[in-house]
Amino acid sequence: MQVWKDYQLKNKERFLNELLDLLRIASISARSEHKTDMHTCAKSVQQHLLNAGASKAEIFETEGHPIVYGEKIIDVNKPTVLVYGHYDVQPVEPIELWHSGPFEPVIKDGKIYARGSADDKGQFFMHIKALETLVQTNTIPCNIKFIIEGEEEIGSPNLAKFVKEKKDLLKSDVILISDTSMLSMENPSIDVGVRGLSYIEVEVTGPNRDLHSGVYGGAVANPITMLAKMIASCHDENNHITIPGFYDDVVESSNEERKKMAEAPFNEEEYKNDLGIKKLWGEKNFTTNERTGIRPTLELNGIWGGYTGEGSKTVLPSKAFAKISARLVPNQSSKKITEKLINYFQSIAPAGVTVKASEHHGGEPYMTPIDSNEYKAASKAIAATFGKDPIPVRGGGSIPICALFEKELNIKIVFMGFGLDSDNLHSPNEKYDVFNFYKGIETIPYFHQFYAQMKQ
Repeated sequence: MQVWKDYQLKNKERFLNELLDLLRIASISARSEHKTDMHTCAKSVQQHLLNAGASKAEIFETEGHPIVYGEKIIDVNKPTVLVYGHYDVQPVEPIELWHSGPFEPVIKDGKIYARGSADDKGQFFMHIKALETLVQTNTIPCNIKFIIEGEEEIGSPNLAKFVKEKKDLLKSDVILISDTSMLSMENPSIDVGVRGLSYIEVEVTGPNRDLHSGVYGGAVANPITMLAKMIASCHDENNHITIPGFYDDVVESSNEERKKMAEAPFNEEEYKNDLGIKKLWGEKNFTTNERTGIRPTLELNGIWGGYTGEGSKTVLPSKAFAKISARLVPNQSSKKITEKLINYFQSIAPAGVTVKASEHHGGEPYMTPIDSNEYKAASKAIAATFGKDPIPVRGGGSIPICALFEKELNIKIVFMGFGLDSDNLHSPNEKYDVFNFYKGIETIPYFHQFYAQMKQ
């Protein structure tokens, strides 16, 4: 609608500056020293909702970080859209690889460089500005609610309790999430599914103290060496995961679905060049897009032990550690996989060391039906602003709360992400294109309009 475009064009600089202010808040949920920043960010989100036209916006304290709830109810008889997002961000290490300060946003070559720019502040903020657009132009077609949490990056440990206790408050017809990506702005897409997650930590202990590697080397099992051998055993020569029962519940994709996935534009050389690698790696007999969408994976996220400081120290360490995550596909259970991972590492512990494995967090995989009103409204909205129908794709990432929302609120989820896979999520120099930010604000009001029409 022209009235939306006029309002957005008039206020685009303010929209961007407000986002930059939000990105300056170091809302790292995983670090206790940022507890004050988390509350500061929650209050900022609350104020932005009120400024955008929400009739109310509240902060709910949890045992961890606060949850922000907002709403604009125009008619209880009209459909209600619940927007989900998260204001917490990943830790910034390794800090030395950032080109600029993680919480000092810089715009370069049309991209916003800052932690949280794409994941997820830049994306949920589009919805707040879309609400403002609809309210200020007096064109809001449905009720809109917001739940913006502060613990997504640590597995949303307190969200389930909140959702169960606040079912009436959160009662809606659909959940709209922008925490995913598109293939490109030239080839818009919609994620029709996200993978689940199982995340564990492994601790290997050898001698009761660090030892001199010359005096004891060759006589005592080195925990780092033992841990490396255990991790290496998790994949075979075809890069197939060897953990017993890992694939038992996997729903194999049909040839028809794999054929449709192959239609999505993908340039392998550009992919490799962007990542600075010469060869791709993965499970045999599957394409890159299949490996990151329809197949489960097991990855080593971090490993440490012994002396890692400057210079040398000839030590045989007492302990070694690793953080390991599995991405899961439909029908796999994070609880079952976590049990299999823990049991596997404990069962293969080499003689001479002891192994302790523990769970961090997990979440279930989720799929959106493409024949639903939710998906159709999102597809139609994207077509309205991009001039072409979006391609349905499977996302490789995880949003742990999806299955929880559907179970507790009995409604479907639709994903409308405007990021790109190359946005350096969870990495140094995270970025979000200014064009994508504005495109999201332009597109989201159409979703509300089309969804309201379909629900009449």
